[in-house]
Amino acid sequence: MLEKRIIVCLDVKEGRTTKGIKFKENKDVGDPVKMAETYYKDGVDELVFYDITASAEKRKIMIDVVRRVAERIFIPFSVGGGIADTDDMREVLLAGAEKVSVNSQAVKNPSVIEEGASLFGRQCIVLGLDAARDPGMKNGYRVFINGGRTKTDLDALEWAERAEVLGAGEIVVNSMDADGTQDGYENNLTRLISTNVGIPVVASGGAGRPEHLYDVFTRGKADAALIASMVHYNRYRISDIKKYLKDRGVCVRIVS
Repeated sequence: MLEKRIIVCLDVKEGRTTKGIKFKENKDVGDPVKMAETYYKDGVDELVFYDITASAEKRKIMIDVVRRVAERIFIPFSVGGGIADTDDMREVLLAGAEKVSVNSQAVKNPSVIEEGASLFGRQCIVLGLDAARDPGMKNGYRVFINGGRTKTDLDALEWAERAEVLGAGEIVVNSMDADGTQDGYENNLTRLISTNVGIPVVASGGAGRPEHLYDVFTRGKADAALIASMVHYNRYRISDIKKYLKDRGVCVRIVS
């Protein structure tokens, strides 16, 4: 049985970790370098660093923060935000990341997925997919870009399936409706994607309690779960969440 992964998300703005609700009203919650080291020591499986305003501000990612985080942790580390081409990907990977996440730029230029997978291997290429419920879409969910500011004409499932064909090695499914609410993941959206693609799917948005992770692993069929608020505000530790899951039969990596 494959281990389910727990991934902590660091949404970074102006060099500081922030957290919002439904992609809005982000508040400062700390230094991303110190937080990354803390989560690493507590047994998190992976970290994700998003420069959340890079695309909207049409600038490069804060590569110095990426380097400083990579110096402190020794687990897989994914970076996204403002990555427009393979030169940006190369810079991030050379700074210490194992994966690059493309979102808005992949919608605008899908070939960046194909080119990145060809050069660096599909295991390095993660599609960030921001979606919200929309009954007008074929499968009920619409894709948004630019940090949720701009809606597209893309159906979430159709975009996920296309990205897999292009070469994405993993998909992070961000529910805009659940983001920051701490009321639980959008299991229907997660299951819709995970049961229709052949690559790992990471659930994102809505984690508030350990049982939410249990639900998304069992009902949502996720391969991994992204968390933020529940650990950023010191409500739970990674080790405690993993013990909860293990006690309920979920296969997770336990750090001794």
